[in-house]
Amino acid sequence: MAETSSRYSTDLLIVGGGPAGCAAAVMAASLGMGSILIEADALCGKLRHIAAVNNVVGGHASGPELGAAIAGDVARTELCTVELGVCASEIRAQDDRVTVTTDTGQRLEAPYVVVATGVGPLPVGEAPWLTVATEAMPPTLWGAKISDASRGVLLVLGADRPLGTFLRAHPALDATVVVAYPPEDDYKVDEVRNDPRVTLLPVTALTLRRGDGPRFAAEWTDRQGHVGAATTDAAFLNLGSAPTPPPGALAQGPDGYCPPDQQHPRILTAGDLRASRYQRITAATGSGAEAALRAYYTELDA
Repeated sequence: MAETSSRYSTDLLIVGGGPAGCAAAVMAASLGMGSILIEADALCGKLRHIAAVNNVVGGHASGPELGAAIAGDVARTELCTVELGVCASEIRAQDDRVTVTTDTGQRLEAPYVVVATGVGPLPVGEAPWLTVATEAMPPTLWGAKISDASRGVLLVLGADRPLGTFLRAHPALDATVVVAYPPEDDYKVDEVRNDPRVTLLPVTALTLRRGDGPRFAAEWTDRQGHVGAATTDAAFLNLGSAPTPPPGALAQGPDGYCPPDQQHPRILTAGDLRASRYQRITAATGSGAEAALRAYYTELDA
């Protein structure tokens, strides 16, 4: 199928170079489809910040190791052209094609596009239970660099999945990890509940301010309405994620995600961008491969 019409830039456009986008490129090549993959950062850049992974097949135990392996697979794919440092500024779909305009001024066209731009950290302003003073804004737990020799009290704001990854990546961490979380995160704490380093703090509201030196001062209201306060040696945001679709023709649900069954027939969403419930590395790669297959068979049957 690599006989791309002169009307198009390639057989398949891929926006996003995480596991889903990379899997789409590799699958497309195996079907004889040429592709152009654009990525704002590096291939699997976010994955390389995950110190430990335990839900993928293939024997890779760390994000950097897995990310390098996936990028290597794409590099060996001669039918895929990778353009890094490039973002999609607009995606438009017509009856016979899809057009991706980039922030570098390119105008790329193909019969189909796989959009796999994933998610980013949920902004503090979208967590109604949490108030953070401007001068006290902590880093995200995802990708945090911390030594196992760290001691004292670490306050984690929110119980999203990076918490379990963080604890697995630091088995020798000699610190108390206080996890403050709202009712909507109740089901997420099961993964870490039995870790002896973890102290669970169910709250309805919490305010974080800068304390003395590098420390933080927290005040909260627990589920019984009691008010508490403490100072911590470090604090990290772990609020969850928000979808990051490119501007243009993508259809978003009420939660901002882009379900595949709501898109224009020539726009195929894959990976974490699809829904909040299926944000797993293995699920992302499978959905990217499936999206490429869908483009192939739809065009074949046309």
